[in-house]
Amino acid sequence: MPDTIRIGTRSSTLALWQSNFVKDQITSKYPDAIIEIIHIKTKGDRILDAPLSKIGDKGLFTKELENALLDDRIDLAVHSLKDLTTTLPAGLTLGAVTERDDIRDVFITPPSKHYNGLEELPEGATIATGSLRRKCQLLAFRPDLTIADIRGNINTRLQKLDESDWDGMLLASAGLLRLGWHDRMTQVIDPKIMLPAVGQGALGVEIREDDRRMAELLNLLDDYNSRQSTTAERSLLRHLEGGCQIPIGAWGRIENDMLYLDAVVGSLDGSSIVRGKINGHPDDAMKLGVDLADELLSKGADAILATIRQPGN
Repeated sequence: MPDTIRIGTRSSTLALWQSNFVKDQITSKYPDAIIEIIHIKTKGDRILDAPLSKIGDKGLFTKELENALLDDRIDLAVHSLKDLTTTLPAGLTLGAVTERDDIRDVFITPPSKHYNGLEELPEGATIATGSLRRKCQLLAFRPDLTIADIRGNINTRLQKLDESDWDGMLLASAGLLRLGWHDRMTQVIDPKIMLPAVGQGALGVEIREDDRRMAELLNLLDDYNSRQSTTAERSLLRHLEGGCQIPIGAWGRIENDMLYLDAVVGSLDGSSIVRGKINGHPDDAMKLGVDLADELLSKGADAILATIRQPGN
């Protein structure tokens, strides 16, 4: 056990909840552990006046944390797994994937509106989201809707919604539940309508590859089902050469000792959608992700992704 365990984290309320969750898990087994939480600001935290899709997504919320790991300023970094790039920097590895919370997205209405779900929205209603994945799938479901871009942490977004004339907003269920905002959830969206982001609902704890003490310590946090399910998702995303700001959704889960993986790739306006699914043994998670990615590419995802990657999109 190291003298002091230094946890690196972003400073948002949700990031601090996640880091304190990891801290509590460690101290529950090692009560004498001395743990320090170190706040680190990332590029994504500093640039708040531009859509995520316009400022790049390679380590947008993780690079500064990873640099701190490589420089031995922290011992582990806690991320929302959906923020973590599918190829980690040399010298770093994923020490743990925590047991996954709800993977679904949520529709939220402002107090001034009284819709019970997406189906009740009037034609042309305005929905706020900063995610191209959510925008794509929402427009595939309701092409008449108008999308407003939004940035900021959960508290900021809820405040913006309440002060706006928007008809609703989309967020991840897991973050709202962790912060006690369950009363704001108007509708939990069926994955058949909206597949989650790769890794959504799970935490990824990143460490140095040669840090055996941290690797052993994090065994208590690593959840096999969540790791294999998200390994399949991340393998699919890596093979598609996608990132956080590409309209790709995926959902891996283990049921009856089988790993099931569903995925979707869509155009920015939701007019072109390619879907696929696969299943197999959980130990073959990485191969399942590659195989499903190849299937999607053969069904037209390659053309969709090529269009999205053109300058100006």
